[in-house]
Amino acid sequence: MSRVVVVGDALIDELRDDNGVREFVGGAALNVAVGLTRLGVPATLIAMVGDDEPGSRIRSYLADYGVELLATPSPLGTARAVSTRSGGGEPEYVFNEASQQRRIRFGERERAAMTDAALVVVSCFAFDDTAQADELADALSSAGAAVAIDPNPRAGMMRDSEEFVRGFEALAAGAVLVKVGEDDAALLYDDTLDALRARLIDLGAAAVLATQGASGATIEAGEVTVTHPISSLPGRIVDTMGAGDAAFAATVAALADDAPGSEDEWARVLATAMDVAAATCRFEGALLRTPAALQAMDLDRLGT
Repeated sequence: MSRVVVVGDALIDELRDDNGVREFVGGAALNVAVGLTRLGVPATLIAMVGDDEPGSRIRSYLADYGVELLATPSPLGTARAVSTRSGGGEPEYVFNEASQQRRIRFGERERAAMTDAALVVVSCFAFDDTAQADELADALSSAGAAVAIDPNPRAGMMRDSEEFVRGFEALAAGAVLVKVGEDDAALLYDDTLDALRARLIDLGAAAVLATQGASGATIEAGEVTVTHPISSLPGRIVDTMGAGDAAFAATVAALADDAPGSEDEWARVLATAMDVAAATCRFEGALLRTPAALQAMDLDRLGT
């Protein structure tokens, strides 16, 4: 299978809750790249990584899962997201300066990788950095690669929402797939997810994956619209942090193999994506899991 290139963030997720503090290698783009390799799709990650101990952990983690890394050095160290969770409320996120000043270089190696890729995936990119967004657009245009996008905006990382929308929509207009969620619609457009999905289709996106939390997800592709509820799997839901990245990775994997066309084909893609998202939620952290992985486990201990 041809290689997929993923462009975006790589960081350390620091989780703080009533049980203490735990750290995971993460970042939306990194999660997608690792998820693709776990689904049998070779992947390269283009991301900013610091020359420090957390950066070494990221490099080792990617090597363990067979993801090639094309790293932009970070003068501010490795990016970090601190998530504080208490009670039943929504988690609060704080990003360090490296996250807020993220920068990716598009040199000869990065451009060559894009040119050779079957698909380029962009996730959690700094679209509000005009110069950086224009460099990405130029690199993609030169490569001539098909593009899939998950804007993944983060309020603590974004400096200019209007500029973020401009940069995002400039690429979304010609994308083969765009993933968006309810939080994206609210943060970027102050509108509903259905309205954003329609906007992206009108802009020219070939397909839109709209994730709706507990309400499941919808894929709209041309004349085809399919929906799927949350998949029911054994074990309790432990952590929803990686669900969206897992669903996106599964959908990208389907496109990298053979682009769906019919309603039945898109329905199978969405069902698989929701199954993978549900399996991922049975574990702490954002590492993609599959329903098959659950079958070999002690279901009485799953999620404990």
